[in-house]
Amino acid sequence: MDFIILLKALLLGIVEGLTEFLPVSSTGHLIVVGDLINFYNEGKVFEVAIQLGAILAVVFEYRQRFINVATGITHDKNAQNFVLNLFVAFLPAAIVGLLFIKYIKLYLFNPITVATMLVLGGLVILYAERRVHQVKIHDVDQIGWKDALKVGCAQIISMIPGTSRSGATIIGGLFFGFDRKVAAEFSFFLAVPTMFAATFYDIYKHRDVLNFDQMPMFVVGFVAAFISALVAVRTFVRFVSNHSYEIFAWYRIAFGLFILATWYFGWVSWS
Repeated sequence: MDFIILLKALLLGIVEGLTEFLPVSSTGHLIVVGDLINFYNEGKVFEVAIQLGAILAVVFEYRQRFINVATGITHDKNAQNFVLNLFVAFLPAAIVGLLFIKYIKLYLFNPITVATMLVLGGLVILYAERRVHQVKIHDVDQIGWKDALKVGCAQIISMIPGTSRSGATIIGGLFFGFDRKVAAEFSFFLAVPTMFAATFYDIYKHRDVLNFDQMPMFVVGFVAAFISALVAVRTFVRFVSNHSYEIFAWYRIAFGLFILATWYFGWVSWS
């Protein structure tokens, strides 16, 4: 395989891993970076597949939690509640995704949509951080199914590229009374069923465009996404334990306005 292709796969894997669990939109960054480096993969299968590397980083980081849930599902109420919450939160986006993802990808997967949603999402984060917080939930085990359903409904918005899945669920959690650390961790946990389902569905749907010659590209992107996501998750949890999300809001706004400016003035010919 062309060495340049592998370099592009490495870059996109790093971008995916670093942005997947931050409220800055990994899909948006992949669309923008992929467009800039002229990376094309039919059906967007590569972009979806490297998400598996990122999500496995969360499974690895919180492996003890998942082991405890798996071994306690038959008798531990906290484990049962945890699984129920993930299922309830997963359902809204899963249903909407099955019905509309084809049209979303067809009409909204472009840099201008991404830029617009980056700016709007940044403004929402600023509002969420500057309002008076009424924290009711200080631990993941305190989350009830109604709280989980609210976060799941917030996740629907993230199907618009540039919104950010983690951003929608984290900020939704803040609005619904989660503290910052709990909102981030529940977002990570919710990503596991959501992204596993999206990854395997897209790979199955586009299996006819996969071939053995692409394997090195997928391996490079997968490993890069796993390592960079592991670093991002560990750093992010420590950061939000003592800081607000405002820095991510300003980054979104600046990045989005930059893309819109390059488009408006014709500096970059976005596809």
